[in-house]
Amino acid sequence: MNQETVQQGVHLYFYCHARARHGGMLLSEWLLEQAKRHGLSGGSVFRAIAGFGRHGVLHEEQFFELADDLPVKVEFLLREDQVEFLLQLVRDEGVNAVYARSPASFALLGKG
Repeated sequence: MNQETVQQGVHLYFYCHARARHGGMLLSEWLLEQAKRHGLSGGSVFRAIAGFGRHGVLHEEQFFELADDLPVKVEFLLREDQVEFLLQLVRDEGVNAVYARSPASFALLGKG
């Protein structure tokens, strides 16, 4: 029987607009590339179908002129030290993004 090793860590989320750019790349791609380059566990990007931010502008797929700038969420499951490393890297680069973090328990199911 395969036993799972549950790890305690952090669920780190970055929120930005789909077309936000940094260093000549889409910001979502830049965040994933930085995590990969520095050996962090992995990340995913999710695109919203609607949303609004601190400026109150509603973006929806239905509104053609705003549809290409929908919010995206880039998320990672990381150890605390990895979170601090990534956040400092993002700060040092002057990236303009919102982030959130929450405690997480995670494990690999099956054969890794």
